[in-house]
Amino acid sequence: MHNVPQPKFEDLPSPARLMRSALVAVVVAAAIITTVVLPAEYAIDPTGVGRVLGLTEMGEIKQQLESEAKADHSMYGDHQEWTLVDSVLGMFLSTAQAQEAWKDEVKFTLTPGEGVETKAVMKEGAVLAYAWTATGGRVNFDLHAHANGQSVDYERGRGATSGEGSIKAPFAGEHGWFWRNRDKADVTVILKLRGQYEGIVRSK
Repeated sequence: MHNVPQPKFEDLPSPARLMRSALVAVVVAAAIITTVVLPAEYAIDPTGVGRVLGLTEMGEIKQQLESEAKADHSMYGDHQEWTLVDSVLGMFLSTAQAQEAWKDEVKFTLTPGEGVETKAVMKEGAVLAYAWTATGGRVNFDLHAHANGQSVDYERGRGATSGEGSIKAPFAGEHGWFWRNRDKADVTVILKLRGQYEGIVRSK
């Protein structure tokens, strides 16, 4: 057996040095939590570094997904059981929706960096369905509404090429999209609408 030499007392770190190392570790950990963990996980960005690094957006997406998961859990519970009847019914509903004609179609082209708003004039409680596609590149979009001191954000996206769904107006006013072309080439957007609305307005 080999005898392991015992360390000399003077070679051991002093209490002051251990304290300094511990303080440095705490400061580094706090910095990482503040600039990386909080923005990426909870969309909390007190320093602004997370927004610059794109971590805050990641956290916002995670928080949105978590909210949607909680909403699904409250509605369906832990398990969503789908039967053959559900599948067949869903197929017929999708077919019926596809066969229903669109009421309006709006088409426009955005040059690089250009933005445009397209909104439908709706009454409170009105519902419309929509589908849009972007060809030639990708767009950032914000589906929202504001009128008489009220506002609502329905959906936002970056680098998107399509979207579809429906909205129900919580108040009367103009409800719709702001698109901006973030690519280096022209992008053509086609928006199709049907449902309960009184007109379409566009502005840049």
